Amino acid sequence: MSTNVNFTASVDRDLLKRAKVVAAKAETSVNALFSSELRYLVETFEASEVAGNRNFRTLLYFSLGRIDDLTTMESLGLEREEDLFLMMAQAHLPMPRLSDSMTQGMIDDLNSLIP
Repeated sequence: MSTNVNFTASVDRDLLKRAKVVAAKAETSVNALFSSELRYLVETFEASEVAGNRNFRTLLYFSLGRIDDLTTMESLGLEREEDLFLMMAQAHLPMPRLSDSMTQGMIDDLNSLIP
């Protein structure tokens, strides 16, 4: 039998505000959203380990920013970024955010193209 326990976590104020909007639109609570997403993540990870499938772990590490896109694609045998994006969506994982320095580098590169 499963019992619920309370725990304390920290979350960005803006994220919590946005989560409340999503929960309201879905006619549920932030707690229920969190619990559902955490359950999905854990159960999917466990199922992939039982099956000996390392793809989910690789995708999870990519989502967490532990490995880059090229390493992920090589590990999964993918040739196109579109396939990686599709796998991330199918795994129900968010795309990683670029670091501030990478983002600034991309901005600088784009600005250098302006005559």
